[in-house]
Amino acid sequence: MRAKSSTLVSVIPVAEKTGRCEIRPNSYVRKIESDAQGRTTGAVYFDANHREIFQRAKAVVLCANGAETARLLLLSKSKRFPDGLANSSGLVGKYLMWDNGGFASGSFEHPLNEYKSVQVTRVIHDYYRADPKRGFYGGGGIDARFDYYPASFALHGMPPDAPKWGAEYKKMLGTYFTHTMGLLAHTSSLAQMRNSISLDPDVKDSWGLPAIRVTFDYHPDDVATMQWMLTKQVEILEAAGAKKTWTTGISLPEMMPSRHLMGTCRMGDDPKQSVVDRHNRAHDVANLWIVDGSSFVTSARQQPTATIQALAYRAADFAGRNVRDAVKR
Repeated sequence: MRAKSSTLVSVIPVAEKTGRCEIRPNSYVRKIESDAQGRTTGAVYFDANHREIFQRAKAVVLCANGAETARLLLLSKSKRFPDGLANSSGLVGKYLMWDNGGFASGSFEHPLNEYKSVQVTRVIHDYYRADPKRGFYGGGGIDARFDYYPASFALHGMPPDAPKWGAEYKKMLGTYFTHTMGLLAHTSSLAQMRNSISLDPDVKDSWGLPAIRVTFDYHPDDVATMQWMLTKQVEILEAAGAKKTWTTGISLPEMMPSRHLMGTCRMGDDPKQSVVDRHNRAHDVANLWIVDGSSFVTSARQQPTATIQALAYRAADFAGRNVRDAVKR
């Protein structure tokens, strides 16, 4: 019980017990308000009944990750911040990075039943560092996983040379589902200004607000890293005794999409070259903290969640000691 590291289990229940934390589910923030002095005053959100509510606040902490954080700041325009809140540098939404990586699968002689118990095991970092001898920049980690259900495995997990229907397909599915495991790489994603989150000028969401527009293309070194890591993933599977191996995500534009988005509110000491300082506080707004993957200046080469959590504890400690000063500014 309560052994999972998710904040839903490890942090939020503790905060609620203090009596100073209230969770308002099914709420959708559309704007962070600020005053003429450039301080945040609260957030405007739609509640579960679609009512628009303004929540006043002495300080605001924004944690919507690399896509929605940038979008909300860009939506939060004012006379003082015509290009979006905390965006005097013009870098909100810029330098978007993926959690890159391809997937390699292997089928084994005996049943593994990887669909049971935990879906992801440990991550190895044998290839984390970049090596000039490879001819490209980048590295990454590799984790072992099998996060398929029978239907998703039937659609996306079978070997590419497997039949698509019929008795032989059914027979192979019954065998491969219980005899297969996979290795997923988490590789470098070079920070490039051209990769970005912006507001779409035409497409609206269900609330009538500008939808996210994603502009992204891989750096050649990113592609080379993924391809090189796939060879290592296959080598590991074969060394483990796999009778057959296959890969996905090796050819553009079929690379895997990412759920770990980073870089769009990058951290730094120079307000002209970054959005937040080393304590995750916005350079432009003294009582605004941005604490999620958006503050990363390089990609994680692994799932970034633990690093985000560490930055959150660090930022919270700083905010707790300096929030009164921030509110007065």
